[in-house]
Amino acid sequence: MGASPKAVLIACTMNAVRSPMAAAMLRHLAGHLQGRGGLYVESAGVRAGELDPLAVQAMDEIGLEIAAHKPRRFEDLEDGSFDLVITLSPEAQHKAMELTRTADTQVEYWPTMDPTAVEGSREQRLAAYRAVRDQLMERLKGRFLTPAAADT
Repeated sequence: MGASPKAVLIACTMNAVRSPMAAAMLRHLAGHLQGRGGLYVESAGVRAGELDPLAVQAMDEIGLEIAAHKPRRFEDLEDGSFDLVITLSPEAQHKAMELTRTADTQVEYWPTMDPTAVEGSREQRLAAYRAVRDQLMERLKGRFLTPAAADT
């Protein structure tokens, strides 16, 4: 990508697990983005679900708070001008391509497992949320941080 994005939207299907987790992590990482000024980060879904308590717990474990997040749809966003849209589900990818076809917006598809599909004990399910969280963190670091900043 040429110029660094100033406004990033992260989207998934329900805006209840993956996209709020990724948005919180990117906001946290923004403090390490040298020379980029401010980075505006939002999240949305194709549909609005209910914030998942296991997502809240997985994020609490790394010191990031998402309990106040209110899931919303693309249509609920006040500002639709983003330089970059990162989609985490096929549904979000389709919606983003539809909404940005006439805009100067880059869309990146990062297929990400939906941890709500994992069955088993609470600990087994929470392990799936942790895996998604950690995968997204690594992907965000690789995409947005310089090699020196990624080590912090």
